[in-house]
Amino acid sequence: MSAEDSSTPAPAEASEEDQRRARAWFRHLRTERGRSRNTLDNYSRDIDRYLHWLASRSLDMTSVSTGDVEDFIMDLRKGHPVTGGAPLAQSTVARILSAVRGLHRFTAANSGLPDVVADIPLAPGRRDLPKALTVDQVVALIEACPDGPAAGPLQLRDRAVVELLYSTGARISEICDLDLDDLDVRTDVRNHVRGDGADQLAATLLVRGKGDKERVLPVGDPALQAVDAYLRRARPDLAARSRTGADASALFLTARGGRLTRQSGHKIITTAAQRTGLPEVSPHSLRHSFATHLLTGGADVRVVQELLGHSSVSTTQIYTKVSPDLLRESWAESHPRA
Repeated sequence: MSAEDSSTPAPAEASEEDQRRARAWFRHLRTERGRSRNTLDNYSRDIDRYLHWLASRSLDMTSVSTGDVEDFIMDLRKGHPVTGGAPLAQSTVARILSAVRGLHRFTAANSGLPDVVADIPLAPGRRDLPKALTVDQVVALIEACPDGPAAGPLQLRDRAVVELLYSTGARISEICDLDLDDLDVRTDVRNHVRGDGADQLAATLLVRGKGDKERVLPVGDPALQAVDAYLRRARPDLAARSRTGADASALFLTARGGRLTRQSGHKIITTAAQRTGLPEVSPHSLRHSFATHLLTGGADVRVVQELLGHSSVSTTQIYTKVSPDLLRESWAESHPRA
């Protein structure tokens, strides 16, 4: 327990049997369902929260009732020291309940315990309109990462990461997992077709999303230039700092030569946002902005679905909602009493 958590009671330890049941479910999700590492990490945190809550009430999965699970959900919504303290958003509660439901369903099917969660409705998470940045805000975020002659290796890396996030709409975890071989650069013949003159380089990224599903994403010219500058002027220096060379294949490296982590990738964005005065910006903000700007520009929702790696178009359609700013602008221009 960290110093800042000293006022919060330590969570009761989950029973060994419940921990064994959880491990069996995680193993099933990983080996038979092909769940991604990030999904398993989220489920692990959610189930830890649930099992600690059970233990704090002297319960386990053999003695918990439907009413107990409903009390757990209420504590999540209201806020409780054992469940993390602060009230949780409806979407977060829905995600945790989904994990708890999955664990109980799996355990019931494999051990004969009753499924006490089956009759609890899975309240859908709120489908809030994603917060997209304006084009000017995206440009400001990118420009907050210098790429001039005096830029250092980490600044060049950060510029390339931000450019790629917006250019491709990839998740930060997908960017961090990229290897050098996942970037494919080749001559683009479009300029000859248009009569623009010399050939131009074009690039694609091979990314691995949820469930290890692969997709190929086009890379825009500004992002390609940023990645090229990073590869020529920064990556060799960062790679030389590694003592083991274990991450020699990774595209993006840390200051110590290791593979860039999600946490470090998130910090790149939040630091750039602080420099520009943009509040509450995350790597996912660039993914939201990528989708929103494509759809606003007339892209087909099915194409955006493929680019984002959504398994269902209904997930992508949340981006087709009209933004509050656009609604306000249209109202101001059109309403006679605006």
